[in-house]
Amino acid sequence: MPKHLISIHDFSKEEILKTLQKAAEFEENYRQPLFTDKVIATIFFEPSTRTRLSFETASNRLGARVIGFSDSDNTSVKKGETLKDTIKMVSNYADLIIMRHPLEGSARYASEISDVPVINAGDGSNQHPTQTLLDLYSILKTQGTLENLNISVVGDLKYGRTVHSLIYAMSHFNPTFNFISPEELRLTDEYRDFMYDNNIKFTENQLLKENIENADIVYMTRVQRERFTDALEYEKVKNCYSLDISMLANCKENMKILHPLPRVNEIAQNVDNSKHAYYFEQAENGVYARMAIISNLLTAQ
Repeated sequence: MPKHLISIHDFSKEEILKTLQKAAEFEENYRQPLFTDKVIATIFFEPSTRTRLSFETASNRLGARVIGFSDSDNTSVKKGETLKDTIKMVSNYADLIIMRHPLEGSARYASEISDVPVINAGDGSNQHPTQTLLDLYSILKTQGTLENLNISVVGDLKYGRTVHSLIYAMSHFNPTFNFISPEELRLTDEYRDFMYDNNIKFTENQLLKENIENADIVYMTRVQRERFTDALEYEKVKNCYSLDISMLANCKENMKILHPLPRVNEIAQNVDNSKHAYYFEQAENGVYARMAIISNLLTAQ
């Protein structure tokens, strides 16, 4: 059976740390055509810029050829083809499948059908494990450790799949979380119960500035219009938080601001040149982390 990456739970703590070490090695030398005989399929049923392009860059730097689509309207899905048939067909053509899909559980379903490894590039509001691995790599690079950090997570905690995966991954490293969101976008009980069960320290409130000063990492997220079925509910919360340069005066010297991107207005552009801003470097780190993930899965076969 091929090894997949559908949830961050699919990697043990040891596998996570090995992946981060391999990412560092690829950052030192990113032109390594190790898989010139491989074909990688990127199939994106939902819009993406950074995830898709960084995966394709990672694949190309590893020497693999890339096939796939970024708009399912131009595929047989438009004609009514099922996800099962699409996955069976693509797994005949490729050695590894990278998939983004709007339905929760779709990536797990694809892994049960596919004859080749499947990487979850985001399934609805469920999980985004490769984003989490690049987040961990960014945290490790900037803080020098993953252990005992104070992490403030801001914005869409209910639908934010990057937040959900980050909670699971950081559970290995004794974090303290400060969750900041409007009432409508609080964490669901599933993640709250997970933290209780694993003795993870956390607070929940609606105060942004007050939770920045003691943070090692401030993880901003956008309010995701595509997850709302009620446009009025989205309008109500879309501008709930905006991080401005004036809020950073009393933060820790080495505090870094992360964001999975794209941003809308939750980080003001006057923050971009601050020493605390790290979200563009974070996006670059995605190439190295995804090179490591692809390499791990292709060599595990």
